[in-house]
Amino acid sequence: MARLAGGSGPATEWVVLLDEDGSPTGTQEKATVHSDSTPLHLAFSTHVYNGDGQILVTRRALSKRAWPGVWTNSFCGHPGPGESAEAAIVRRAFQELGMTVDGITPALPDFRYRATDASGIVENEVCPVFTAVIDGGLAPSPDEVMDWKWVEPAQLVSAVSAAPWAFSPWLTLQLPLLYPSIALRKP
Repeated sequence: MARLAGGSGPATEWVVLLDEDGSPTGTQEKATVHSDSTPLHLAFSTHVYNGDGQILVTRRALSKRAWPGVWTNSFCGHPGPGESAEAAIVRRAFQELGMTVDGITPALPDFRYRATDASGIVENEVCPVFTAVIDGGLAPSPDEVMDWKWVEPAQLVSAVSAAPWAFSPWLTLQLPLLYPSIALRKP
């Protein structure tokens, strides 16, 4: 959920902070939450499929603060205070990719990870993973996405196996859980 800063101007996005048990403890502005000491917070990850069963992978814009330019799952985000994961998914699908989705389904409800990028920015998230199906077209925001591609799931697993450093750490952790029957090659 976004609140307007001072009643006008750009919306301020709020992130839900969590304790180690996953219970909400407060909120913090999204713009300030990611640092070298990011507190545990609530997020979500979404893998979007088309009618042919292909998965949408996106390359993060170079202007992104954390993991700029890496390939990742379709999109991620943070539910605001009082916002359901499904509502946040619909909101971020439109904001990041200019698309609508349906068939939102929990895939990895207990996914949690912590990772540090090359600049020292930490992701520290309880991050349930969802799948969804695209409903219509795609118009990515250049502030969020610099490139995108529809791929077969086995093709994505193969690419991540061959070059895990080119992908977000959350995607490399999620894929073996989403596709356990497709073996990841060991480096």
